[in-house]
Amino acid sequence: MLCVASIGSSGTADSHGVSEGDLQAIQNLRDLYQEMCGELSKAIIGQHEVVERLLICILARGHSLLMGVPGLAKTTIINSLSQIMSLDFSRIQFTPDLMPSDITGTDILQESDQPGRREFVFVKGPIFGNIILADEINRTPPKTQSALLEAMQEHRVTAAGKVFNLPSPFFVLATQNPIEQEGTYSLPEAQLDRFMFFIHVDYPSAEEELRIAKETTGSGLAQLKHIITGEQVLKFQEVVQRVPVPGHIYETAVQWVRSSRPKSDDAPDFVKEWVTWGAGPRAVQYLIRGAKACAVLHGSYLVRLEDIIAVAEPVLSHRILTNFHAQAEGVTSRTVIEELIKRTSQQA
Repeated sequence: MLCVASIGSSGTADSHGVSEGDLQAIQNLRDLYQEMCGELSKAIIGQHEVVERLLICILARGHSLLMGVPGLAKTTIINSLSQIMSLDFSRIQFTPDLMPSDITGTDILQESDQPGRREFVFVKGPIFGNIILADEINRTPPKTQSALLEAMQEHRVTAAGKVFNLPSPFFVLATQNPIEQEGTYSLPEAQLDRFMFFIHVDYPSAEEELRIAKETTGSGLAQLKHIITGEQVLKFQEVVQRVPVPGHIYETAVQWVRSSRPKSDDAPDFVKEWVTWGAGPRAVQYLIRGAKACAVLHGSYLVRLEDIIAVAEPVLSHRILTNFHAQAEGVTSRTVIEELIKRTSQQA
C-alpha cells in the first residue's frame, strides 16, 4: 500500500513527502488527465498507450520519437495534443533537400528605419514553437538532422554567432516510417539518445478500426477545446521534479542499465549473448524522470515499481542494440528489456 507522508498545519511535509501544494497539484493533474483523454478521443480512436507515453514525456521535459507505418494518426495525435494544451505547434516536413537554416531560421537583408540603409535581420524558423513535429525525421541527411541537437539539448539556437533562446515549454516529437528505407538516413546514435522515449505505434484493434471506418468518414474533424495552458504545463513539470523516489527505485534503474551492457560484470548471460551495446547513464536519468511523471499522471505521490516498469520499454528500447545472433533468433531490444524486468522481479 502506498504511504503518503503526513502534512502538518504549516502546509509542508517531511523530507520523504511532498508539500500540500504539490499534493493538490497532483490531484488536479489526475483530473485533467482524464479530461484530456476524453477530449482527445474526439479526434483519435484508440492509441491510449501512445497518448499516455507522450504526456509522460512532456511532463518529464523530454522528447519523443514515434515509429509506425503510415496512417496510424501519429501526426494527428501530436497536433491534437498541442491544441488541448494551448501550445504553439510547428510542423517540419523533413525531406532530402531540407537545409539546417530551414529549421533554425536565417538572416535576411531588410530596409532599416533609416532611409537608404539596410541591415541583416534574423527571421526565426519553425523550431521556435512549443511543440515541434519533426515529420519523417529520417528522410533528411545527418547535417540537417544535427540542427535539432542543440535545440533539443540546450533549448536554444545559435545562428550567425548569436544565441536565441527557444520558448518554454519546448518539445520535439519526431516520427519516422519503419518500412520505407529508400531515400532515408538512419539517425546517429548520439541523436537517438537525445530522445527520452522511443514509442512504437501499432495497428488499432479490430473494434477500433471499425470505429475509424464509421466515425472518420462522415463529418469534418472535431474542434478540440483547450484543457491546459503552457503555464500549467511548466508548473506540473516542477511538481514532477519534486516527487519522492524510494531508494530501491534508484537501485532498480541503475541495475537495469548496467545489466544491459554486455561487457559489464553485472550483465546476465542473455545480454552477453544478444546485445552489442547497452544503455548509457542518460537512460538512468530518463528512467527516474519518466517514473516520476508516470506516478504524478496517475495521481500517485510517490514513485512505485510499476511506474518505472511502465517507462522501461520506451526509455531503453532505442538504447540497447542487439547483435546478428539475436536478430537471427528473432530477439529484439524489447525481448531483452522484458528479461531484465523479469530478472528483477525474481530477485525481489
